[in-house]
Amino acid sequence: MAWANQETIKHLNTLPEAALSAYAMNPEWKVSEIIHHIVESADFYAFRILGSPPHVSGDSIQRVEKISDLDFLAKQAEELDSALFDCAKLDDIQMEFTNSSGNLVKRWRSTILSQAIHHATEHRAQIAAALEAKGWTPVDLDELDLWSFEIEKG
Repeated sequence: MAWANQETIKHLNTLPEAALSAYAMNPEWKVSEIIHHIVESADFYAFRILGSPPHVSGDSIQRVEKISDLDFLAKQAEELDSALFDCAKLDDIQMEFTNSSGNLVKRWRSTILSQAIHHATEHRAQIAAALEAKGWTPVDLDELDLWSFEIEKG
């Protein structure tokens, strides 16, 4: 997930700034919002697994309004994805927390970690669709698979 997130941000860095405003169907769900959401959600998932917020540079997750904002967002993504990677080493216990509706929720750490990975994958696909819908070069999702990761990282 960390590698694919970084590759997605690298790809976005190659595009004109106008590509950040691309969307597939919902104009409020544009590329800049989706990439921010991926990283912000990683922060949330790490918090749910660890029980406390992980350290991340800056006061909050970087909003993306221009291409140059992606550099700091990439650093934050790297820090959060590293924290999530370290969570895989923790005992798989049920975490308890109160959700936004006030209900007590129990989730296994492994379930939260799996959801973090699935969530980022789902939203990278939305980025690809949004870019393609507006005529920009989309993220090549076939190049973000585990085989490509294995080849690149050895």
